Amino acid sequence: MRFGSPSRRASALGAALAVVGTGTAALAPAAGAAPGAPGTRPPFCGHDHRSTPFARYLCAEPGELLDVRIGDVHPTQPSLGYDEVYYKLGRYTLGKDAINKKFDDWCEADGRTAAATVSPGARLDDPSSFTCELPVGAETADSIAPMKTVVVGPGGEPFLTDGHHTLTSFYETPDGGAGLHVRLRVQANLSNLPRKAFWDEMKAHKWVYLRDPEGKQVGVNKLPTGVGLASFTDDRYRSLLYFGRDIGYAQNGLPFQEFYWGSWVRDAEPVDLADWNPNDLDSYLATVKSLTETMTALPEDAVVDSGFTAAELGALERWNDGSAVNKGEFNKLSKPYSDAKPGKLAYTLEYKRAHGLG
Repeated sequence: MRFGSPSRRASALGAALAVVGTGTAALAPAAGAAPGAPGTRPPFCGHDHRSTPFARYLCAEPGELLDVRIGDVHPTQPSLGYDEVYYKLGRYTLGKDAINKKFDDWCEADGRTAAATVSPGARLDDPSSFTCELPVGAETADSIAPMKTVVVGPGGEPFLTDGHHTLTSFYETPDGGAGLHVRLRVQANLSNLPRKAFWDEMKAHKWVYLRDPEGKQVGVNKLPTGVGLASFTDDRYRSLLYFGRDIGYAQNGLPFQEFYWGSWVRDAEPVDLADWNPNDLDSYLATVKSLTETMTALPEDAVVDSGFTAAELGALERWNDGSAVNKGEFNKLSKPYSDAKPGKLAYTLEYKRAHGLG
C-alpha cells in the first residue's frame, strides 16, 4: 500500500535498522566492548543515555505494549478536532451509561477490551477501583488491534502516532491528568537515531502530520510537546470527519486518515459549509449527511489528498453502509441529548453548552 515501509537508512550513531514485520523497525545496537571492560560503561540497550528523563522507554521493542505516562508523550500532529474531545468529555461527565464510558475507553486503549467491574467512586487514576475484561497478559490480537501507537524517539522520548484525541480526553477529564498511565503499542524504536534522521524516518513512514487547519506547513519544532487541548489548534474539518465515521468512511489504520479527508473538505470544497452551525444539532447533522453522501459518491480511484485515493482512505461503497437514514450509524448520531442513549453530537453540544464553549 502507499504507506508501506520505505527503505531504511543506517544510523549515524552506528546502529543498523532491523525490519520487524510490515511498517515497523527496531534498532540493532552496534557491537561494543563487553560489559565491564576497562574504560567502558555497561551497555543500556545500545545506549548511553541513562540520564534521560525517558530512560524507562529506551529499551521498548516493536510490538511491545509499553506502559506510558501520558504527560510524557510527544504529539506528531499540530491540531485536534476539538468537538471529538468535547464528545468524549461530555460522555464522561454528562453520560447516561450504566458504566461510565471512560473506563471502557481506558480498558480498550490498554488492550483489554472494556470495563468489567467498576467500584462506587471509581477513578481512572486509581487502577484498583475498576477492572477490565482481560487481565494484563491475556491480551488477544483483536484486543490489541485498537490500541494507540507510539514510536520511541531520540533519548527514549515517546512520540504518539495515533490516539491524540483519546489521550487528550484522558488528560482533560477530572480523574485523569498528565500522571495517568496507559499502555501504547510500540510501532518502532528509533531512539538510536540523531534527531534529523529520526524525523526523516517519521516523514518517510507518514508517522507525522505537518499541516495546520488552514493547510499551511508546520515545522517539526513547532509541534506540541504534550497532549491537552491547550497544546493544539482546533481543526473543525477534522471534527466534522469524526462524526462521519462509519457513515461515509471506515477507519482502516492509516495514520492521520481523517486529516487527509479534512484537507479535501477544506481545499476541494466538495460541500458548501457556509450554513454549517457547529452549535446546532440539526445543522451539524445536515452537514455530516451532505459531506458523507459526497464521499461515498466518489469513484474508488479518485485522488482525495496527498496521493491517497477514496478507497485507500476507507470510503464506504454505500452511504451509511447501506442503511436508511433512520437506521445504522447515522440514526445513532441523530439521537438528541434527551434520548436515553444520546448520539455523539448531542454529547458534544451539551458539553459545550454546559461549559460556555458555543
